[in-house]
Amino acid sequence: MNAEDRHYLACAIDAARAAGALHLYYRGQDLEVTAKGHPTDLVTRVDREAERAIRDRIRAQFPQHAVLGEEGGQDRESRFRWIVDPLDGTTNYAHGFPFSCVSVALEIDGTRRVGVIFDPQHDELFTAVRGGGAWMNGRPLQVSAQRELSGHAMLATGFPPDAGNDPHYLAVFAEFLRRGVSVRRPGSAALGLSYVACGRLDGFWDYRLKAWDLAAGLLILEEAGGRHSGLGGAASEYGRPVIASNGWLHDALLEVIR
Repeated sequence: MNAEDRHYLACAIDAARAAGALHLYYRGQDLEVTAKGHPTDLVTRVDREAERAIRDRIRAQFPQHAVLGEEGGQDRESRFRWIVDPLDGTTNYAHGFPFSCVSVALEIDGTRRVGVIFDPQHDELFTAVRGGGAWMNGRPLQVSAQRELSGHAMLATGFPPDAGNDPHYLAVFAEFLRRGVSVRRPGSAALGLSYVACGRLDGFWDYRLKAWDLAAGLLILEEAGGRHSGLGGAASEYGRPVIASNGWLHDALLEVIR
């Protein structure tokens, strides 16, 4: 890893840990929970304060870089764009369900360069730099070797807020269950991708994820040897359906989800 990448990675880790400290500090306190539109799309004071903490740390080191955050949008145009989810899994966090994280990524000229996902409740730090492998708390990550879409496989998914109005979502879920595949709906896309990267899951799919949900996790998955795509098998796009896997199961996942 060159000195430039080390600098970017160190900034991302510092920002993610600062946000994670706020997650822990506010547990059990008044979170000032409100909805951002749909009743299930929640936001808390932690989302807002954690994003401010991340932006402050990035601006202090890279004042000319752009920052795109879930809560504050994008502040400027730049070749360098940090993509931030200050609290992925807000609904889980608001209910005290311990499956949420911070996600910080850096794109340079549209290419993901650095990805960091921090789960403060389990003290797990997932990191990747393009070309440098993926790591969790300093240990290298590798996707699973599961080669069959069978009862030995475990997948995860997420549903958009209006999933109940589209029978396709439930039909796909039901088809995996019919095949005997274990499916989880844990509620954090960033951690779902990280869990595929470290072999805890064999695959993950979701339908309308934003850049802040995906940027860090997709890079971590790639560097751990995994594969991701849209429904057509081409490269994943922000805001579109994404399928992620250990690679071995990818074509089988696509067949079912299509």
